[in-house]
Amino acid sequence: MGYRSFVAVGDSFTEGLNDPLPDAPPPAPGEVVRYRGWADRVAERLARLDPDFRYANLAVRGKLIDQIVADQVPVAVEMKPDLISFCAGGNDLIRPGTDPDQMAKKLAAAVRTLRATGADVVLFTGTDPRDTPIMRQLRGKFAIFFMHVRSIADLYGCHLVDMWSMQGLRDWRAWSDDRLHMNAEGHRLVAARVLHVLGLPGEDDWRKTWPPRERVDPRAKRREDMQWLKEHFGPWIGRRLRGTSSGDGLAPKRPELGPLSPAPTS
Repeated sequence: MGYRSFVAVGDSFTEGLNDPLPDAPPPAPGEVVRYRGWADRVAERLARLDPDFRYANLAVRGKLIDQIVADQVPVAVEMKPDLISFCAGGNDLIRPGTDPDQMAKKLAAAVRTLRATGADVVLFTGTDPRDTPIMRQLRGKFAIFFMHVRSIADLYGCHLVDMWSMQGLRDWRAWSDDRLHMNAEGHRLVAARVLHVLGLPGEDDWRKTWPPRERVDPRAKRREDMQWLKEHFGPWIGRRLRGTSSGDGLAPKRPELGPLSPAPTS
């Protein structure tokens, strides 16, 4: 009826950006903001099904697939959980010159290693980037990689969470201002989809239909796009040019497989 242990592996998506912890105090100067995210939400549900449930989240924002495979996958194998989620490749795909076919080979090798432990493994396709400025130009590369993910899931008997088909995630109300990370509502939808794929009871429906929005003036939309380029995409390019990452020096938020504290109230 459930799982006794769950290890989440990946990047900022699995770490939980930008789903703030309810009632968390403002961070002190220089302190790293910690987030909740879909994986914590799934773990909270699994913990309610089994009082002995344990959870670890090894994901770190900004990590590339090679870093995730080298640093997180061996730790997950050593922990021997019942359930492992593995989502990687998003940060690679938005870099120039990356080959989705080569990325898929690395993913497949890691999945073989994880499945060899006997754990159930959850894989993810990403969302369709066609509505995102600049990112839409990479849509073909995204689609190739996500088709590989579907094939790998089928080949190795993994659970697949297909976010490309989640129409609720096509609305910007499920995303934070940076247009790269989901907000609390987006993470809630993904958590609901994961539980559905696992055949476990959940409290939310991932098939969300948003209420209609007022028509946006095209000029206002262009201003929003320019503001996004300045505040979010520009700094991201700057980090790439400097060879730095938002996750440099950060440790996983839950590096040990252990019990959960009481779940947040919202």
